[in-house]
Amino acid sequence: MNPFIEQLIVFIASLIANTFSALAGGGAGLIQFPVLIFLGLSFSVALATHKVASVALGVGATVRYLKEDIIEKKFAVFMFAFGVPAVILGSFAVVKIPDSLAKWALGILTISLGVYSFLQQQLGQHYAPQHRDKQGLLIGGGGLFVVGFLNGSIASGTGLFATLLLIRWFGMDYKRAVAYTLIIVGLFWNGSGAVVLALITTVKWSWIPVLLLGSFVGGYLGAHLAILKGNKWIKRSYEVVTVLVGLKLLF
Repeated sequence: MNPFIEQLIVFIASLIANTFSALAGGGAGLIQFPVLIFLGLSFSVALATHKVASVALGVGATVRYLKEDIIEKKFAVFMFAFGVPAVILGSFAVVKIPDSLAKWALGILTISLGVYSFLQQQLGQHYAPQHRDKQGLLIGGGGLFVVGFLNGSIASGTGLFATLLLIRWFGMDYKRAVAYTLIIVGLFWNGSGAVVLALITTVKWSWIPVLLLGSFVGGYLGAHLAILKGNKWIKRSYEVVTVLVGLKLLF
């Protein structure tokens, strides 16, 4: 394939994937990761390349969301503390997890997230913080640790789990939960995983510049659309993306 055409395909895939991901609160791997494999990368190289590039999604979204002043610093530090160690463990464990079994289980669970959100019509429409006491934070932190481990070991859709956890357990609305997911998961969790994977496997560095550009622009654009459209629109986007990610993992 012509190198220019190859780079163009990579950029377009990255832009589309990260725009939808920033709008729905996860799922960039739905488009970007399979495209990298389709263009000839092995699973491990595609995963490492995808993780490195996805950090720019968090940067782009952060630039947009910081203007809204909806991030609580203490809660952001809490998500960072429980998630980053789990991401690092998951990144080291990825080579030991049976790939087919993990994808089937994760695919079914991801689809169930979208179905659950669809059936709960008022889910995430209003901000009603809860479980902020010591016990609630420990239970929620345990959930974030599990999601972080999956984030380090699985390419697709783990940000969607974090988004629903923030809504269902901590009482956030979709807009606020997506903001936390994109900033903490997209920037710090993915950044940690990217560093580990870059050290233990190969990265397709020649594609990184266009992937970073597509991720940054898509992250900013998706965050901007989420802020403009509001919770109901984000909720529907979340439901569509979760089902598509789940089906991609299954088939």
